[in-house]
Amino acid sequence: MATITRTHNDELGLKGEDLACEYLTKQGLVVLSRRWKCPDGELDIVATDGDRLVVCEVKTRSGVAFGTPDEAVSPVKLERIRRLGLHWLSEYNVGWCQIRVDLVFVLWPPGGQVRLRHLRGA
Repeated sequence: MATITRTHNDELGLKGEDLACEYLTKQGLVVLSRRWKCPDGELDIVATDGDRLVVCEVKTRSGVAFGTPDEAVSPVKLERIRRLGLHWLSEYNVGWCQIRVDLVFVLWPPGGQVRLRHLRGA
């Protein structure tokens, strides 16, 4: 049986997703899935605001030496997230509904204050 070894970046990403879920829940969203996977990719957070499906991509960084979290999301990545949202709807047999793609950026420097930014409808 293979052992999965998590790196510091993996752990930081998981902490950022946990923080994002907590934040989104406080904003009134209901989280439906976390780290949902299919053969075409993975969605960090799938939620609903009661009217639409909200697919959230979370980007967490410990610093900006290699770019800010929001620089890690390209137009190609956004389109892929939208497609994966449609796959999620299909897998759960949800009829058509509007999909909103949100981005949550977390900057979590070691020993520093955590900053979270939520971009709705990217």
